[in-house]
Amino acid sequence: MRIIMQYIFSLIFIIQMYVMMILVTICFTPLLLFRDDLTMTAVNIWCGWVKFTANVLVGIKTEVRGVVPEDEVLIISKHQSFLDIIMIVSALNRPKFIMKKEILITPIIGFWAKKLGCIPIDRGKKGAAIREMIKAVHLSSRKKPGQLIIFPQGTRVAPKTHAPYKIGSGVLYSELKQDCVPVATNVGMLWPKSSILRKPGLAVIEFLPRIESGLDIKEFMGLIENNIEKASDNLINEDN
Repeated sequence: MRIIMQYIFSLIFIIQMYVMMILVTICFTPLLLFRDDLTMTAVNIWCGWVKFTANVLVGIKTEVRGVVPEDEVLIISKHQSFLDIIMIVSALNRPKFIMKKEILITPIIGFWAKKLGCIPIDRGKKGAAIREMIKAVHLSSRKKPGQLIIFPQGTRVAPKTHAPYKIGSGVLYSELKQDCVPVATNVGMLWPKSSILRKPGLAVIEFLPRIESGLDIKEFMGLIENNIEKASDNLINEDN
């Protein structure tokens, strides 16, 4: 009976989450014609609502650990579900993501991705995609400075599942010549990527010690994979 109720409240949570997204979009879109600086206000209202209702309806509490960067750094984050995006966005002051191009045509989410200055890439182009990404990142940095976020595995990866770290993260690190802040998480244990069920517990994103610019790409890639995977596993094991 308990699991059935958890499924019911999970469905209610998901529905109201997207209803709230629609309401925030309707309320803020006219204002954004005159006040583009209200973008983060709108996004933070929605993210705050999601975190609040996740706690009330399905028992997911959220916690941010580590030193949250305020300067322009490259953020390389473990990605397990939509929740880690919500938590990272609400923690940072100027977030923008490297994202797959298809998201731009997603209703509402695509609109807010553009307003945040997210950078779309065509993952099907492989090598050409990296060149286009670097060009777009440099252009975006001049137009709208902020903290650039990339998922090194390129997509959501379930907890305790191995997927290779792609070289694009290392190329960005080398090209931008910025410090990098890795981010670990355990959110996929509570908010699975392919299930309606939301499980009660403590969802954490942890900003790990920053890595200074200037490392060799190969050394850097090994360092971020080791740091992120180890810290994510530690967060997952806290509840076990």
